[in-house]
Amino acid sequence: MKRFSPRGLPLSRAQARNAILLNLLATPGLGSLLGRRWIAGGGQLLLAIAGFVLFLVWFIKEMTQFYGQISGTVPVQPVGKFLAAGLILFGLAWTWSAVTSLSLLREAASGKEQALKNSSAPPVQKLDPTSLATALKTVPHWTSSSDTAIVRVFQLKTFSAAIQFVSTAAALAEAAWHHPDIEIRGSQVTLTLTTHDAGGLTARDFALARQFDAL
Repeated sequence: MKRFSPRGLPLSRAQARNAILLNLLATPGLGSLLGRRWIAGGGQLLLAIAGFVLFLVWFIKEMTQFYGQISGTVPVQPVGKFLAAGLILFGLAWTWSAVTSLSLLREAASGKEQALKNSSAPPVQKLDPTSLATALKTVPHWTSSSDTAIVRVFQLKTFSAAIQFVSTAAALAEAAWHHPDIEIRGSQVTLTLTTHDAGGLTARDFALARQFDAL
């Protein structure tokens, strides 16, 4: 099966919310990685880790000097530069992740707008027999016992691969605002497409079937 890049899938509002919470309230960069911003997320995470390491260095040196002063064996040296550098790096990581969070929020909002446009689009017409016969030739791996639905069985290697395939297919269906019937049996996935509003097969079914074939 050809791998489908998850970066091209629409980001839901729930995914964007979780990513923003991770970025701003937990660790900068983790939310960006969750939102499939691989380069930005990696950079933010490295900055945050570097800042945290410098903070630990400052804390250890500060405690060492504190207890050393009690025994009088450790000379006092300024170590505030480690704390300042750590705070600066962590602040940069947090600011960068905040900018990425705004981008994730805009992407999720854009996906919702597209879904609303799809839901308010005029209904498509059921294909006539001639158009149906032509459309069936474009999806040779799908079968149709009538003019009401097309079916394809996808055989994956493992159960986890089947679940991953269904997750990707569901994201494509959500973006198209056209949802197939899905059946999972072990590593086997069966997808059934029909347009209920039209009472049979339409161009939307075949367009989505070709996207599933490309996975």
